[in-house]
Amino acid sequence: MEEAHKHSACKIVYVCRNVKYTLSLFESFCNGTIYYGPFWEHLLSYWRATLEEPKHVLFMRYEELKAEPRHQIKRLAEFLGCPFTKQEENLRSLEVNKTGSRNDVNHKDYFRKGEVGDSKNYLTPEMEYKIDMIIQEKLQGSGLKF
Repeated sequence: MEEAHKHSACKIVYVCRNVKYTLSLFESFCNGTIYYGPFWEHLLSYWRATLEEPKHVLFMRYEELKAEPRHQIKRLAEFLGCPFTKQEENLRSLEVNKTGSRNDVNHKDYFRKGEVGDSKNYLTPEMEYKIDMIIQEKLQGSGLKF
């Protein structure tokens, strides 16, 4: 986590996803040469921050959001100091989720299946194994699991 964020009064929500389900540049990722920076250091810095400062940083996993959306969204709302009322818990009924919020963008463009385990459609078993080994190595001893 960047030093500047540590002294901020803002709350930070960090959502991560098992990297196998996000990869499109397999070799670059394995080599650590992805264009947006060193992934493992970034991930672990926010993981450590949520352990050290749980009232300031919330670490969430996409797979948990998919598996138990109500629980995770309630957890997020409570972290932000805005717990849901009973009426707000049914987000499906909100008009914005039916029609979108902008006229120039189709609301369906904001939603996709995002299935857990979808990596099997894009990665060979050997590629998945290699990523599993990298994940194990990079996260060893941190307590963070996917």
